[in-house]
Amino acid sequence: MKKSMTWAEWKQLLRTRKMIVPMLAILFIPVLYAGMFLWAFWNPYANMSDLPVAIVNNDEGAEMDDKQLALGRELTDKLIDSKQFDFKEVSKSDAKEGLKNQDYYVVIEIPENFSEHATTLLDNQPEKLTIVYKPNEGFNFLSAQIGETAMDRIRAEVNEKVSATYAEKLFDSITEMGDGFGEAADGAGELHDGATDLSNGANDLKGYLAQLASSTITLADGSGKLAKGANDAAKGATDLNKGLGTLTTGVAALYNGAEKASTGANDLKSGLTQYTEGVGQLTTSYGQIGQKEKEFGAAVGTLNEKTASLNGATSQLAEGSKNLNTGINGLSEKLAPIIASLPAEQQAGLNAALGELKQGSAQVSGGLHELSAGTSALKDGTSQLNGSADQLTGAHAQALAGLNKLNDSSSQLVGGANALANGNGELATGLSKLSEGATAAQKGSADLATGLAKLTEGTGSLTEGTGTLASKSQELAEGSVKLADGMVELNEGTGTLQEKLKEANETASEVKPTEKTYEMAAAPVDIEKEGINEVPNYGTGFAPYFLSLGLFVGALLLSIVFPLVEPAIKPTGAFGWFASKVSVLAVVGLIQALIAVVVIKYGLGMETVSTPMFILTAIITSYTFIAMVQLFVSIMGDAGRFVAILVLILQLTTSAGTFPLELIPAPLQIFNTLLPMTYSVHAFKASISTGDMSFLWVNNGILIGFIVACLAITFGYFALLYTRRYSKTTTEA
Repeated sequence: MKKSMTWAEWKQLLRTRKMIVPMLAILFIPVLYAGMFLWAFWNPYANMSDLPVAIVNNDEGAEMDDKQLALGRELTDKLIDSKQFDFKEVSKSDAKEGLKNQDYYVVIEIPENFSEHATTLLDNQPEKLTIVYKPNEGFNFLSAQIGETAMDRIRAEVNEKVSATYAEKLFDSITEMGDGFGEAADGAGELHDGATDLSNGANDLKGYLAQLASSTITLADGSGKLAKGANDAAKGATDLNKGLGTLTTGVAALYNGAEKASTGANDLKSGLTQYTEGVGQLTTSYGQIGQKEKEFGAAVGTLNEKTASLNGATSQLAEGSKNLNTGINGLSEKLAPIIASLPAEQQAGLNAALGELKQGSAQVSGGLHELSAGTSALKDGTSQLNGSADQLTGAHAQALAGLNKLNDSSSQLVGGANALANGNGELATGLSKLSEGATAAQKGSADLATGLAKLTEGTGSLTEGTGTLASKSQELAEGSVKLADGMVELNEGTGTLQEKLKEANETASEVKPTEKTYEMAAAPVDIEKEGINEVPNYGTGFAPYFLSLGLFVGALLLSIVFPLVEPAIKPTGAFGWFASKVSVLAVVGLIQALIAVVVIKYGLGMETVSTPMFILTAIITSYTFIAMVQLFVSIMGDAGRFVAILVLILQLTTSAGTFPLELIPAPLQIFNTLLPMTYSVHAFKASISTGDMSFLWVNNGILIGFIVACLAITFGYFALLYTRRYSKTTTEA
């Protein structure tokens, strides 16, 4: 019975022209869908040379290192020669008009400053090279995308060209830099030699300055002692001046007394009585005067000796201050070149100290000279005073003898009075000279006090200057130690500099750039594609998707031409009825799958990893879609075809046959694992490209599961339908 229903189904199919012709046409539906799509998109990039693209070259060129750059011209010629597109060089107005009239898909415009911007690399604000890309996306969006990809390649080529130009300039600069390193190394050698000499000189300077610092300390101590001695001398001169003032006053009074004595002697002649009495008193007084005169003579002698010693000492002191002034001037001259090599701050301090020292020594020398002159005058005055004192002693001795005689003999009183008058006259004369000498001595002592006061002030300045000199010379000595250490480091540093510059010169000299070097610097990275499961073209990549689509459309059209439920004869059983329909669908599904495989594999020349698995996958996929469409249409009729179309739409968007699953909206991704086209696409990819047989069988197993499930549900429907329609009647075999 099973054979009878199947035979009747085939007999009806083969004898009915309205059925057999559409059925034959349906056999080619999958290959028409899949084959035409794949043929059209097999390798679209192979025909890009026919895609019209306009080039507008407005570049005015530029000059770089005395070389003329015309990057716009070079780029235009290179693009035209590449034949990557159908490039046409046109004017800006023609390009605009052609883009508007859809004569060109893309316009590439090179601006006037294209080459000029290439020369601004080393400027403070370098300008990038700009290429204006104008696609007509509304005319054809994909052409615009392809053009954008081509622009990336063009940009890479321009970058490589400009980078090669920069690299050539860079390597030329490296060569010049190497020569400069050689010259710098020679200069560093001379600098090293000079630093060695400078280091040796700094060591010598350190020793000299240490000695200078020690000497200035000794000088400061000596100047302190000198200041103390000058201060003491100034005090002594002041006291001497006061004593001489007192002496001058006493001599004046003595001179007045001598004059009165002379007057009295004259009056003695007229008044003997009075004179005799006066002689007695005068004798006594003259005894006392004689004693005082001896003391006065001794004091004047001592004063004469001391003033002579003081004059000699002040002369030696004046000579010493002169030598000191000369020595300080000589020291200043010797220190001048050393001070000139020091920092400005130390130079100012040392020059100020030396200036104060010179000024103080000059003041000391001047004051001591004045002191020497005063002591000399004092010496002369005391010598005269000493002479006058001797004369006064002699006169007093004579007067005393006369008074004694007068006292012994009144007869000789007149003669004695005359002698007394004469002696008093001489005494007055001597006292006059003594007064003049005392006055001169007082003036000399005043000058001495003034000079010693100035000497005290000068020695104070000298002490301060020598203290400053000692402090600064010590700082100078400490600085010279640092200077010597720095000179050692400088010497070592210049040696290292010379060595490193020689190494840099040798390294730079090893650079021998060539055209390949420039190309390497411009484009140091090449990309080598090592694809896994390589797909040679668009057709091979889209074959799983379009082949699945064609087989589903073929199954859908088959449901329109072939009655999936109506039996050719009255059914004798549910299984026979179901089997008769399945037998026709199985043969049609097998034939259309084989036709599609043959045309795609051998007609279009698609390469496959496993042709048997490719054929088997096509057959399983065809059966899966036929079983699914049979289920929908058998149960729901025309509504089932509408459902099948909805399923087709969902499969086309969620099967990841074109874009990756992750790129489609998340709500649609949930249908990916629920519909069979996902697994047919995976299985086709495994048989065509990846060769992953385990993955292929996993997906084919799922497709077989869809087949079994759909056939089981359809058979259940046939059993239910048979029970409702034909279970009450009996049909003979």
